[in-house]
Amino acid sequence: MVKRDILFHYYEVESVAALTPEERELVELARKMCEQAYAPYSAFYVGAAILLENGEVIKGSNQENGAYPSGLCAERVAAFAASAMFPDVAMTKIAISARSNRLKVEDPVSPCGACRQVLLEYESTQRVPMKILLSKEDGKVLIIDRVKDLLPLSFSGNGLKRKTDQ
Repeated sequence: MVKRDILFHYYEVESVAALTPEERELVELARKMCEQAYAPYSAFYVGAAILLENGEVIKGSNQENGAYPSGLCAERVAAFAASAMFPDVAMTKIAISARSNRLKVEDPVSPCGACRQVLLEYESTQRVPMKILLSKEDGKVLIIDRVKDLLPLSFSGNGLKRKTDQ
């Protein structure tokens, strides 16, 4: 048996002021999208903004439903909309922000496992890394260079073949 390590690097800045103007705008849009979230059950509001290679920005917010798990996370709302509206345009950056009026959100919130898998699928098929900017209502921002870093040893359909393809 061999023990192996997976290393994960990310950057942390104390505020959006340390970001590029483009990234600052994306984070601010994600923060504003928290206001558009429909979260009457959890009171946990998440916003996302995706920058496409063509300069378009697609926004999303979490959408809950009393019939769990029928809702959808902000990241997937934005990613699915981007893919539907611009199917051949790469998603280059995504900003994600969260807030709550019931809980204290002390640190930037990272995407759930399902969102990581969906974002990784897009990153893999477009063959362009998607930078991730994680924030809360204010304060520090975490920067991850690519989705693959958030989901090591990830599942991919690339290894699946039909028996007739062998």
